[in-house]
Amino acid sequence: MSDAELDWRPRADLSALRARAVLYGQIRQFFARAGVLEVETPILSRAATPDPAIESLRTSVQGFGTCWLHSSPEFAMKRLLAAGSGPIYQICKVFRDGERGSLHHPEFSLLEWYRPGWSLETLMEEVADLVRVVLGRSLPQEIRTYRELFQKGLGLDPFEVSAEDLAACAHRQGILDAERLELDRDGWLDLLLSHCIAPDLGRDCLTFVRDYPPSQAALARIRPSTPPVAERFELYFQGKELANGFWELTDAEEQRRRFQAELEERRAAGRTTPPLDEAFLAALPAMPEASGVALGLDRLLLCKLGCSHLDAVLAFPLSRA
Repeated sequence: MSDAELDWRPRADLSALRARAVLYGQIRQFFARAGVLEVETPILSRAATPDPAIESLRTSVQGFGTCWLHSSPEFAMKRLLAAGSGPIYQICKVFRDGERGSLHHPEFSLLEWYRPGWSLETLMEEVADLVRVVLGRSLPQEIRTYRELFQKGLGLDPFEVSAEDLAACAHRQGILDAERLELDRDGWLDLLLSHCIAPDLGRDCLTFVRDYPPSQAALARIRPSTPPVAERFELYFQGKELANGFWELTDAEEQRRRFQAELEERRAAGRTTPPLDEAFLAALPAMPEASGVALGLDRLLLCKLGCSHLDAVLAFPLSRA
C-alpha cells in the first residue's frame, strides 16, 4: 500500500476524543475532592507479572537488557503505599500481548487507585460513585457472589465442580470451538463466566461480583469462610467488565509462594517466565492494610458513548498506529 492510500485519520471521531478529555477531568476532580494524590510510576520495568492469564510485552534497553512494559502499575504503586504515600491514584497506559477484540486492545488506558485502611465494601461504594459521576446517571447497584451466579445461571457449584464437568457445560452452552480447547479448571470457569454469565450482568445497574475462588486472586487476601473465598470483586455494566478490585495481600512470603506457583504453571506450558519484582516483594511488609482497584477507561468511555467496539474510542488503534 502506498503512502497515498494509507488512512492516516484517527479512528475515533472528534466527539469521542473530547469525551475522553472530559472523562479524565472528571476523574481528577473526583479524586481532588476526596484528597487522593495523583502519582506517576514507570511504564518500563526489569520485572513483570507471572500471572498465567497475562502475557507481558518486552523490549530491550541499552545498559539494562530485557525490560517489560507494565501490564498494571500495581507493583510500583504498592511500593509508594509502603513508603507512606497515603491514598493514591494513577491514569496510565498499560500493555498486554495477545489481547485484541471488540473489548480488548494490546495497549489500553487504566485508572488504578488504592485506599489504605478501607474495606472492600467501602471501596465498592467509591467505585460506584465515580462511575455514576462519569456516566451522569443515578444507577442502582447490586452485589452478587461468584458462587450464586454459577449456581443460578448454570446449575454448577464453581467451588466443587470438576474441569471435566465445566468442559461439558461449555459444550452444552454452544461456546464456539469449546470442544477443541484444553483448559484447566480456572480456564473453564473464566470461559463460562465471560460467555454465559457476564453478558446478563449490569443491565441498567452496577453489578458487583465478589467472593471469587482463591485460585483466581493471586494478589488478594483469602477469607477463611466455608468455602474460603478471595477478597476480590469485579464491576459489570451493560454486560461488560469494567473494574477489578482486591483487599490487598501484604504477606510477602505468601505472595512469593503464589508467584512461584504461577511461574511453575507458565514453565510447564512452555511460556516465558519473567523475573519477579523483588523490590515489590521487599516493600510488602511495610505496606499498610489497603484495598485497591483497577478500572478500564476505554471500556468506561465506550459505555458512556454507547459504542460497541473499543476502536471507536481510540484515536489510533494499533491497526492505524
